[in-house]
Amino acid sequence: MSDAFFQLKVEADAHVVEFSLPPELDPMEFDRLNVAMLALLDGRSSNRWVMDLTNVDYMGSAMLGLMVNVRQHVKNAGGRLALCGLSPPLLGIFKNCCLERLFVITKSRHEAVARV
Repeated sequence: MSDAFFQLKVEADAHVVEFSLPPELDPMEFDRLNVAMLALLDGRSSNRWVMDLTNVDYMGSAMLGLMVNVRQHVKNAGGRLALCGLSPPLLGIFKNCCLERLFVITKSRHEAVARV
């Protein structure tokens, strides 16, 4: 599955979502991304998920909220989720918001797939 903002791949039975986000999302673009992500999870939240953020430089509060929402969907369904590829500035944002406590965060995709 592919969207303007992400591509879905399967690696070792894990669903890997590769994000490609612009520096800023306008509200309409964010709404489209939010709907697409929820549709992606629909009926599959119990799977193993990796969110690859290698091509993401920044996340505003709306996108951070979406990541927390995705995590909650996966957790409630008994699935597993890991994030990978966070740049130092993006990791800093997660730490400043205390989100590193909620997520399994790894450096590489290979490590993330192994952790879920």
